[in-house]
Amino acid sequence: MRSAVRHNHALGLASRILSAVVLLVVAGALPWLSRNDPAVAVLRARYAELEPTEQVLASIRAELGLDGGPFATSLRWWQGVLHGHLGNSWVSGGEIGPGVWKALGVSITLTGFAILVALVIASALILPAVVRVLRDQPQRGSGPVGVALTALPEFLLASALLVVIAVQLQWLPPYGWTGINTAILPALALGIPAGGLLGRLLADAISGVAEEPWVNVWRLADAPSRTILGGIFRRAAAASIDQLGLVVIGLLGGAVAVEQVFAIPGLGRYLLGAANAQDIPALQAGVLLMALAAVFIGVATSIARHLLRGGALQPGTLPSPPEARNDARVARWTVAITCAGLLAILAFGLPRDPYTIAYPRLSPPSFDLPFGADSSGRDLLARVAHGTIGTLTPAFLIVLCAILVGLILAVFGELSRGPAEIANATPPILAGVIIAALMGPSAGGAALAVLWVTWPPLTAHAVTLIDEVRAMPHIRWLPLAGASKFEIWSRHVLPAAIPALLRHGMLRLPGVALALAALGFLGLGAQPPMPEWGLLLSEGIGYVERAPWTTVAPALALILTSVFAVALAGLRRQTVRASMMVKEDTEVSVPGGVI
Repeated sequence: MRSAVRHNHALGLASRILSAVVLLVVAGALPWLSRNDPAVAVLRARYAELEPTEQVLASIRAELGLDGGPFATSLRWWQGVLHGHLGNSWVSGGEIGPGVWKALGVSITLTGFAILVALVIASALILPAVVRVLRDQPQRGSGPVGVALTALPEFLLASALLVVIAVQLQWLPPYGWTGINTAILPALALGIPAGGLLGRLLADAISGVAEEPWVNVWRLADAPSRTILGGIFRRAAAASIDQLGLVVIGLLGGAVAVEQVFAIPGLGRYLLGAANAQDIPALQAGVLLMALAAVFIGVATSIARHLLRGGALQPGTLPSPPEARNDARVARWTVAITCAGLLAILAFGLPRDPYTIAYPRLSPPSFDLPFGADSSGRDLLARVAHGTIGTLTPAFLIVLCAILVGLILAVFGELSRGPAEIANATPPILAGVIIAALMGPSAGGAALAVLWVTWPPLTAHAVTLIDEVRAMPHIRWLPLAGASKFEIWSRHVLPAAIPALLRHGMLRLPGVALALAALGFLGLGAQPPMPEWGLLLSEGIGYVERAPWTTVAPALALILTSVFAVALAGLRRQTVRASMMVKEDTEVSVPGGVI
């Protein structure tokens, strides 16, 4: 048994090391991997007066260091990085270092403001749980407010704040980075969803910890309420610290869209500009700094977790999960209402034509035109409804591909650990930026970027399911009955694991759709005239002052999908917790063990 555990650990370590080496090579070889000839892009940017002859292009490739293949290109770039040289821009020819470091400083400052907003919101969300602990009252969970705040995508919230606060009310500047007043709206756009997520996690953790047996022991020992609350906080923080690190990393990824909306010269907008200009060296430098920031956050999170827990946990040291609370009614109603709203948009909008220019430009909503017309005079209800198909259909195909990838990689067990951890730590927008720089912006590139960040959790789930099925007694006896490995896998293991994996994948469908919409909003996904939600919102942003309905229509569909996704995830979590309690209740303890 121990030798098998050591073997799995060795495989996992080898997978991580090999994946890290491949990642370093690929990061350095990005210019060579570009589908478009870098020499042509540099020729257009620097030497527009020269003809693109093969001799001229060859000399430019030699100047850029692209004449030695991917490994030589990667090695040359990393040598420069180790000497403090991040390369020269293909567009301007100047040093990349000063500009990218300045952009990183702006993003760190913005992230700091967003963390302050997130902490304020999280504190407000956990306050009811804290009060119930001090009063020794039954816990209830995080409630619907946290769900509503978590359901707001950063790019959608940024657009709403821009329209309402900056344009309509004119309380704050709509763009720029000139002082504290220009940081308020972007900090709110980043901090509100992060605070909602963090508050939900901490409130649920506090509610669960407050029901653990040791809390009752402390109360019977007449420990002060503040002491009990401090112990509960430490225990809840230790359970949530990893998620806090992911929230901070998510702020860096979400900053791409927010910085673009508010024209903030941060690292996210720097990366987006580099991708659009096909400036691969600038993209390399920005991705490197973002990766270093993510590594630093991960190390700090690990240290904090170690300090909070007092060392590594031994098996069996934590109590069982608390009983499932009967608070799923709100989640069920939320799922039903949002699903009904999306179905209504489909029912009334699909019969209409989304491409024909049949109305005056920016026509306001009316009985015949419920959502109004866009800047070209097309029916917005039709475009939003067909955008539902145009957004959810690729999302469905992405989920199916992710399930297939998960099943294939799950067969390799620990060998898939390294690639999964790298992909899981990549924000979808960052993956979209990289793929757009290499392949150009397209719906296929956006789908590939979202697939890259979708398969890891499904792979982890598939590994667990397959291990559980293979451990069943009848599966272990099949080889003795003469069944081949192929027969065991095709007729017994996979059919038992696939249904649960399909349910998991379908629960991720709304989140995948929102990721596609975010890339479309940034111009990295579907291109005009396709009716895609993110693209529709991006097209309407320029007309919000005189025709706000151009953004309200796609925003409504995005909000319904966001709330549906978060409520569905919460409902699944409560169902899983309840099933765990039922399983525990059906177990019978006997002197020799548990039946």
